[in-house]
Amino acid sequence: MSSVPPPDGLMQALRNGQRFLLTGHRRPDGDSLGSALGLARILRQLGKGALVWNRDPMPPVYGALAGSDRVHVGEEPPAGFPDAFDYSICLECPSLDRTGLEAALSQLAILNLDHHLGNELFGETNWIDTGAPALGEMIYRLAAALGVAVDAATATALYTAVMTDTGGFRFGNTTAGAFETAAALVRGGAQPDEVSRWIYESQSEATVRLLGEMLTSLELHHGGRIATVSLTDGMFERSGATAADAEDLVDYPRSIAGVDAVLLLRQIAPGGYKGSLRSRGSVDVEAIARSYGGGGHKNAAGFEAEGELPALTATLVERLRAALA
Repeated sequence: MSSVPPPDGLMQALRNGQRFLLTGHRRPDGDSLGSALGLARILRQLGKGALVWNRDPMPPVYGALAGSDRVHVGEEPPAGFPDAFDYSICLECPSLDRTGLEAALSQLAILNLDHHLGNELFGETNWIDTGAPALGEMIYRLAAALGVAVDAATATALYTAVMTDTGGFRFGNTTAGAFETAAALVRGGAQPDEVSRWIYESQSEATVRLLGEMLTSLELHHGGRIATVSLTDGMFERSGATAADAEDLVDYPRSIAGVDAVLLLRQIAPGGYKGSLRSRGSVDVEAIARSYGGGGHKNAAGFEAEGELPALTATLVERLRAALA
């Protein structure tokens, strides 16, 4: 497993605090949600109060996770905020503004837990382990450090976090620690077949139709080593899909033989796009995302940018060509 232990300041805050507000990044994914729901259950086992607050709704495939129906969603703070909470815990956010709730969260002492490169260390206490395959793996280690034995529901949440952030144990961040943690979580009650069914075999009709729309935009560049796709407002309208339905669609072009880097540009406003980058091996896309104010991992990163779609695509293809070289 990775070697960065929970810092003393974090352990002290978790033991002394009584009520915690947990949050993750905008457009939550499996690692953000699984880690938040798992940590909330761990804190409750310690007799603490814990509430998960995300700005954006979760993708429906995660609705089977225990506690997902209790997540507070939206920009309006939960009841009693901020006085009812001792700390906010920011999960998987390299910067506070990735939460979309930065103005509110700044009113509380912040505990910052992350495994991304380039974390801005914005917390009162920061636990950053860039060698961890997923934040869910760190939360499992945190439970052990706190002396909490995870139950089946907590194991399932954390297994979901590890499985999704490693791409079903296919990505380059699939370390020995990922498998060791997964094995321990299965022994704790997680059901791999059940979680796989939720994530990979429970897509909505709108998601599949949106995938069809996206694939019409597919282009290959640089001898087939770079794939680009896009999602426009029109595609969402025709498919009846929402932003949550776009989660993980970027992985489909990466399945093409010979493709080493993928760019997905999803329209989020007139002239505004959310970029998702994926790559293989030594191809570093995190540096590209960081240059646009985003971040992530070497082989999986995201950012936001403004411009016209053709010009923005062309610029990013050239950046990916350089990364491939």
